[in-house]
Amino acid sequence: MATFDQQTCTTLAQELHEAEQRREQVRHLSLRYPNMSIEDGYAVSRAWAQIKTGEGQRVIGHKIGLTSRAMQVSSQIDEPDFGTLFDEMLYESGQPIPASRFIRPRVEVELAFLLSKPLGGPNVSISDVLNATDRVTPALEIIDARVEQFDRETGAPRKVFDTISDNAANAGIVLGGSPVPPDQVDLRWVSALLHINGVIEDSGVAAAVLGHPATGVAWLARRLHRYGEHLEAGEIVLAGSFTRAVPLNTGDVVQADYGRLGTVAFQLV
Repeated sequence: MATFDQQTCTTLAQELHEAEQRREQVRHLSLRYPNMSIEDGYAVSRAWAQIKTGEGQRVIGHKIGLTSRAMQVSSQIDEPDFGTLFDEMLYESGQPIPASRFIRPRVEVELAFLLSKPLGGPNVSISDVLNATDRVTPALEIIDARVEQFDRETGAPRKVFDTISDNAANAGIVLGGSPVPPDQVDLRWVSALLHINGVIEDSGVAAAVLGHPATGVAWLARRLHRYGEHLEAGEIVLAGSFTRAVPLNTGDVVQADYGRLGTVAFQLV
């Protein structure tokens, strides 16, 4: 249940927006508001999205996070979270990405669903997602934190409310590889090797995302229905990571090898 009034949401959203622009993290919002709820977090995130669109950024889709059971348990929640993707976050594979855009970037391996039909309602299923999807493509998500991971004074970890407020930690998306129609491959068994500077740092299989990567997309469509919204045709939906988040440094060369679905790569410069 949301408890924040609109002014509180707008004030906190502006703090996060300025933190992103200054490349300086802020302390946990939940420290000031110990009764903060998940819906308060989404209210702040949505207020921040309004600031971004007011400055001319364009919404291109959504991301889903906290899709692994381990992450949900550690965050003390029983569902994923989501954030909004904007056009300034989107990069093509092979394109250099400026490190100056981020504070403490990390990278995750994902699949992106490219929708050709609207998707919404209270009962959206995996089949509905697949029927609404034009292509599924390899993707890398660059996550970042405008809110400190650990409080600078107490060392306490941030809470899920802080992460949700922070646009679910989204900061960048890189698309590449060989996109495929969703009925041409068993998406559960899509796998990838994540290389950083030629060293395999992690690997994973897409079934680690809630059993099937379309599960989170269906959840998101149902979750948005609570706000009277739906996923639009043409949107990109990042379905959730099936590797750990690997920290990045300036100069790092990142490559994810998806086997028959090709590779996604970039350098942080």
